[in-house]
Amino acid sequence: MKKIVLIIMAFLGVAACKTNPFTGQKVLNFYPNSQIFPTAFAQYDQFLGENKVITGTEDAKMITKTGQRIAAAAERWLTANGYPGYLQDYKWEYNLVNDETVNAWCMPGGKIVFYTGILPICKGETGVAVVMGHEVAHALADHGAQRMSAGTLQQLGAVAGNVVIQDEQKRNIFNQAYGIGSQVGVMLPFSRSHETEADRIGLQIMAIAGYNPDEAAELWKRMQANSGDGAPPEFLSTHPSNETRIANLTEWAPLARQEAAKFGVTSFQ
Repeated sequence: MKKIVLIIMAFLGVAACKTNPFTGQKVLNFYPNSQIFPTAFAQYDQFLGENKVITGTEDAKMITKTGQRIAAAAERWLTANGYPGYLQDYKWEYNLVNDETVNAWCMPGGKIVFYTGILPICKGETGVAVVMGHEVAHALADHGAQRMSAGTLQQLGAVAGNVVIQDEQKRNIFNQAYGIGSQVGVMLPFSRSHETEADRIGLQIMAIAGYNPDEAAELWKRMQANSGDGAPPEFLSTHPSNETRIANLTEWAPLARQEAAKFGVTSFQ
């Protein structure tokens, strides 16, 4: 049993990799789109059926328009960089939901929700593009499948430890240490790296779509003012701190402009 578990972990960790087209790096991902997307689409439809979706308003139209521009920019970049057809299984959809939560999210395959609560912080279409670019980037980089893959390895690591350690007291100590250590030392940094990656990819594609990348840092300054002092320390969070994000986005904005210029985009709204 012990050998079987270790062999499975080694196989999944070494063989199940996919290339992130935006970074060129190999990433852990052993859940194909054909397995992930149908489930995500069904969950999205269920969510819409259980919540108040706003349609026909200027805000709802703006969400759709901005999402379409961002997705088109992503496709332009992917095609130009040797990834034609990368988005063939994606089914982009953008919905505005009546909820005061300051949030937006994207499910694997391109299913996006904006809550009305985030719109005052966005302050218009360019701010929406900042958030939209970030959420689209999560889908482009397969972050959902990566999180599932990492979670599976985390669970297998726990199983392996319990198989190997025969003494009950030592096994209990292992389970406590492994639970905290794998979460704080592996899973949370993994999640923060995804958020940082989505910030950078999102900044790039929003610029290619014709939106001013300088607005990204400004939006996060507003997010910081809105959140107050209630955020946990960065090392205990799934997201980078507001200060880290603002500094990163400020540094990357000129690079996003340079990337947009490759596509003939030199003026921004």
